[in-house]
Amino acid sequence: MGKNEFLTPKAIANRIKAKGLQKLRWYCQMCQKQCRDENGFKCHCMSESHQRQMQIFGQNPNRILEGYSEEFESSFLDLMKRSHRFSRVAATVVYNEYIHDRHHVHMNSTQWATLTEFVKYLGRTGKCKVDETPKGWFMTYIDRDSETVFNEKMKNKRVRAEMAEEEKQEREIKKQIERAEEMLPAVDSEAERAAVREVDLEGGVKVGFLLAKKERERGREIVVFDEEENERSGKGKKSSSGGEMGNGSRSALEELMREEERAKERANRKDYWLCEGIIVKVMSKALADKGYYKQKGVVRKVIDKYVGEIQMLESKHVLRVDQEELETVIPQIGGLVRIVNGAYRGTNARLLGVDTDKFCAKVQIEKGIYDGRVLKAVEYEDISKLA
Repeated sequence: MGKNEFLTPKAIANRIKAKGLQKLRWYCQMCQKQCRDENGFKCHCMSESHQRQMQIFGQNPNRILEGYSEEFESSFLDLMKRSHRFSRVAATVVYNEYIHDRHHVHMNSTQWATLTEFVKYLGRTGKCKVDETPKGWFMTYIDRDSETVFNEKMKNKRVRAEMAEEEKQEREIKKQIERAEEMLPAVDSEAERAAVREVDLEGGVKVGFLLAKKERERGREIVVFDEEENERSGKGKKSSSGGEMGNGSRSALEELMREEERAKERANRKDYWLCEGIIVKVMSKALADKGYYKQKGVVRKVIDKYVGEIQMLESKHVLRVDQEELETVIPQIGGLVRIVNGAYRGTNARLLGVDTDKFCAKVQIEKGIYDGRVLKAVEYEDISKLA
């Protein structure tokens, strides 16, 4: 039996010593030999077999280096795909799992000198999503299998179909509006500018309010406060014992209160409504390809009154979007909202109910001088969910 046969005590002792990971700087990838110390690695480099391998490497170093790099990258991504396909994991964790195999392609034989360089390369090429944190580099595998790509294409196709359907509905609504305007009888300029509608209150009093093309926004406060004023009128009718004089005083008081509410509505209704701390929905079709269409985010900052800095709830990405491409979000019943426009602009309230037919909500103001006041018909556009 030879000196270093497989089952000799010396060979068994050598295998026991070589078990586990050794220092990377004492590994020769060309010869696939791991040395245990610096002296052993020096002796190996002077050996005839190593010199022959280095001659082969010298004939075409770039090709051999690229081959090792491709093999290292392929094995690393295969491990990511098998073990951490749908999770965000630290790069050092994956690397430690990868080097458990003693026969892996070592990093000192690739084009990357450090793990950080390799992780940045994966991020640049779009093979992994990488981000740097105080705890180190973290990676998320980007699945590019045929099934996943097919599902992504189908999702994008559905989004485009929804956008096309919405555009079609918008065109139909515009056509209906144009037909309705053409059917209106010709009137003088003053009558065309405004129309007066009368509403009968419970007390038998008729109240007129303005519905004009330029004044519709101002006229919306009537809807908000009508029911509240009706209740006040009914209570006043039961408690009053004064006959016609009582009715006249109630009518004057109601008209005065209504005028006060109108003035408050006119003063607080603006053409901008964004404020910090509310949740909004991104409706920009230009961002559909990026995956932000109809996604929700929190307004972290308002720039020049009309532009919001939005942090997306799912991806945590931060976008700057104009308010024209944003939409308010209505929470579940009992949730907190902020009134972003109108008479009670800037106050917080609790959602008591919604009227889907009239596109309005019933809310109760919390805290402040109007604490406990119930607004029975606030439009969806004037309230938004609090973050």
